[in-house]
Amino acid sequence: MTILQLKYVIAIDEECSMRKAADRLYVSQPGLSSAVRDLEKEIGIQIFERVHNGVVTTSAGASFIAYARHAVEQFEMIENRYVNGAGQKETFAVSMQHYTIAVNAFIDTVKEYDLPEYQFSIRETQTSEVIDDVKNMKSEVGVIALSDFNKNTFKKIFADASLEFHELFTRDTYVYLSKKHPLAGRNELSLEELQDYPCMVFDQGDNTSFYYREEALATYDYKKVISTNERATNIELMLGLDGYAVGAAMLGEGKTSSEIKAIKLKEEETLTFGYIVRKGSELSDMARSFIEKLSR
Repeated sequence: MTILQLKYVIAIDEECSMRKAADRLYVSQPGLSSAVRDLEKEIGIQIFERVHNGVVTTSAGASFIAYARHAVEQFEMIENRYVNGAGQKETFAVSMQHYTIAVNAFIDTVKEYDLPEYQFSIRETQTSEVIDDVKNMKSEVGVIALSDFNKNTFKKIFADASLEFHELFTRDTYVYLSKKHPLAGRNELSLEELQDYPCMVFDQGDNTSFYYREEALATYDYKKVISTNERATNIELMLGLDGYAVGAAMLGEGKTSSEIKAIKLKEEETLTFGYIVRKGSELSDMARSFIEKLSR
């Protein structure tokens, strides 16, 4: 089976005629018929039924051609990008846990390069997906934070996935809450004092293990917990329910900094921020620039 044969059957299906398809493809009709017969013999199905005024695609043939179209489209995308050099765009992808600083670093990197054409991607997602994205080369860089509790476990997970973790900096543990929260005037808080308020945590999908939690103090026995999957929802719930979240006091800009404040927690656990890449990979210029901005 060849890409050329797949292009042949697609053209015949669209023209409903061997002769018209041959003219369109600039091949002889006998040669086209022979190529189709060879393909039908190879895959064990009849793609076309010959009728007096042309051909009709069989039901089995229609199913096969649907797959053929997808394969040809993918082949032509690769051909255009890497062979013909048409439409080449700069690409860069980052996956991350829910941290504003990573978004800000991404924005600064895009502004710095200011390319006329590009295909960039940023995924704010679950911890396991950050790891999988980098492992499977969906993203070049993954931004992740490790706690004292899960650091050793993730070192093994990274090693098993052929990933390297590079530490950038560490932060103490704080609590995020609304500036209108009843306890917002305090200089320091304990988790015990917050027990009557809901704690916001980021949902980790099927990975319910405490090790995958991106928040510090994951094993603490919180009385009220609400799981969310995005920062915007997290913030709205804090504002509407007098909720709180445990983090590292990196608020960024916008609504987060204007309506939310960070207060030092009495309970201490260090968060280590860094990035993961595939072991031995040569980072692109954009990736190096992003990492430098993230560190700053």
